[in-house]
Amino acid sequence: MTALAREPDRQADIELAKMRRRDLRRVLAIEGTVYPRPWSRSLFLSELAQRHTRTYLVARHEGQVVGYAGMMFTRSEAHVTNIAVAPELHGVSIGTRLLLALVVEAIARSCDTISLEVRVSNGVAQSLYEKFGFSVEGVRKGYYVETNEDAFIMVADNALSTEYRLRLQSIRSELRKAFPRDTSVE
Repeated sequence: MTALAREPDRQADIELAKMRRRDLRRVLAIEGTVYPRPWSRSLFLSELAQRHTRTYLVARHEGQVVGYAGMMFTRSEAHVTNIAVAPELHGVSIGTRLLLALVVEAIARSCDTISLEVRVSNGVAQSLYEKFGFSVEGVRKGYYVETNEDAFIMVADNALSTEYRLRLQSIRSELRKAFPRDTSVE
């Protein structure tokens, strides 16, 4: 039995770090598990090479990559390109920690608007995004070509506002309370 096959530790220690080439084997394994049409290694490499306009993070548990997320930056806007967590570690707020780190970086880069697309059928992800202040601003018809499923366009405006920073502070406090040993939310 591998470390990831057992019941997830509710106090899971998660380390967040910049994604590196050496992480791609595990990232691609997660990608292939959670998406019907996964990104290729070459697409990830292309994204990683764009250091000034992209950021990609991995989440590690017990030294193994268990999640990842990416963001693209254009002037005062940021766009979440992807976010995924190994299914065996759903429910321990890894996605929340990754999204928090991305949003904090977007704010550090003076991005006031953050957007993303999400499957209309993915209520769990939509709830996460709503917690971060995202709201549905439109629909992309047939966006997910493998299933012809629509995507909601979700946007968080005013990310540079005091109100939004207080929202993030509240999310950070919830994480600290739920995972007191975890340093990824500092």
